[in-house]
Amino acid sequence: MSVSQNSFFKVANAKPFLKWAGGKTQILNDIKNFLPAGFAEKEITYIEPFAGSGAVLFSILSSFSNIQSAVINDVNEDLINVYRVIAEYPEELIVYLKQLEYEYLSLNGENQKEYFYAKRSLFNLRSSSKIIQAALFIFLNRTCFNGLYRVNKNNCFNVPVGSYKKPLICNSENILAVSAVLQKVEILTADFEKTYEYASEDSFFYFDPPYKPITVSSSFNSYSKDKFDDEEQIRLYNFCVKLDKNNIKWMLSNSDVKSADAENYFFDELYSGFNIRRVKATRRINSNAQKRGLLNELIITNY
Repeated sequence: MSVSQNSFFKVANAKPFLKWAGGKTQILNDIKNFLPAGFAEKEITYIEPFAGSGAVLFSILSSFSNIQSAVINDVNEDLINVYRVIAEYPEELIVYLKQLEYEYLSLNGENQKEYFYAKRSLFNLRSSSKIIQAALFIFLNRTCFNGLYRVNKNNCFNVPVGSYKKPLICNSENILAVSAVLQKVEILTADFEKTYEYASEDSFFYFDPPYKPITVSSSFNSYSKDKFDDEEQIRLYNFCVKLDKNNIKWMLSNSDVKSADAENYFFDELYSGFNIRRVKATRRINSNAQKRGLLNELIITNY
């Protein structure tokens, strides 16, 4: 890929290749509006320790030609495998996805459900090649309930089949676009604190951790077999303090727990030394449609 250092991220209009609970597409404008002053005027290493579906990653990289390098990380090894397969084997992945799409859409009713659960069982065995595992991950994501990713304590994906009539399982054009962008991105799977090894004063961190549930019934953050609980939220805060002391700028998104309980000051107290802003976002993942709608989310920065 013969692209200049300053423009390699602009080679394609890459977009998230997954549906994702808590994806940031709807607040991208807010995130961009709250970037540091002069963000577009200096060479930057962009670091995202919780990669998720990459909505912010792809938007930032395609919008700012001054970003010289990028690092993404996620503790979800299945997800990172998909990123790596898209980066290294996009054509082979497309072949498998087209096969899954053809087979699934040629069925109907109960036969589709049986096909979904058979593929879910195969995915949970984790005995297939990394390319097939990546294809199964994308297939399940595009056909399961609301694109939710959830695993049990045994790390088995357990989301039921969705009700989509003709889901787009293989978006070949976007997979190739994402692959082009990822050629210059370091892809890690480790604890978020490991990303500090790639940091310098020219780095910018964007954190999108598993959100703190605003109610007991709204907990959808079983994102890995290890829960991201309040202790983890506090550990992340301490990591942000470490970055701040080393003059590294960062932005963090999280739920606004005060939306459900006006007396819940968890984040307001934890990040009291930093700038906390509230923005509106639509919560779409809820079994009760009446409980979906506009809620506040937090955007916290150290600048």
